[in-house]
Amino acid sequence: MGILAPSILSADFTNLAQQIRMVEIGGADWIHCDVMDGHFVPNLSFGPSIIKAAHKITNLPIDVHLMIENPDKYLEDFIKAGASYVTVHVEEVVHLNRTVNRIKELGAKAGVVINPTTPVKSILDVAEYIDLLLIMTVNPGLGGQKFIPNSIQRIKEAITLRNELNTNFLIEIDGGVNVETAKTAFKVGADVFVAGSAIFKTDNISAATMELKKVITQ
Repeated sequence: MGILAPSILSADFTNLAQQIRMVEIGGADWIHCDVMDGHFVPNLSFGPSIIKAAHKITNLPIDVHLMIENPDKYLEDFIKAGASYVTVHVEEVVHLNRTVNRIKELGAKAGVVINPTTPVKSILDVAEYIDLLLIMTVNPGLGGQKFIPNSIQRIKEAITLRNELNTNFLIEIDGGVNVETAKTAFKVGADVFVAGSAIFKTDNISAATMELKKVITQ
């Protein structure tokens, strides 16, 4: 059974509590928070205060994706705010093993993220320590982009690597996830599905959540 993690980047922040409750009704498993700093990616989003607010609204795990420069500097702030999972980019973190260990020391699950052109094998030396691999299925920084087709092959590569190393990290995808792309990615073995526009930019958020959840549980 797949895990559905609606991304509140696409939510209406003037009604955040209501919108989170609507995805809960629809069967969401996690709440995904995309943190962007305008430097590592060309957009700004939000910081620990929104994670803290989301944590107060819901009992679902909070999945925090740090698209920021120098994430080590802010790990404690985000985890104290309520992050259950924290993922950092392979492309940004110099001492990746140390960062992964630090996330765990602070009490959260640790994950790494790879951009669309970063080889899956770049996680080889930390694969046995991580709880989550997030494969970006669009170029990070902007919502509403189309799913990059060769992401399916990258999911397969990640599964092969996981099997070869006998590890059990979850494989998450983020970007352009809708009913069609989620169904395809689920069939090849992805575990966690981040969806923003496909849920929050619809007329019925709960129904859209239910529909996506259905295709990753069959």
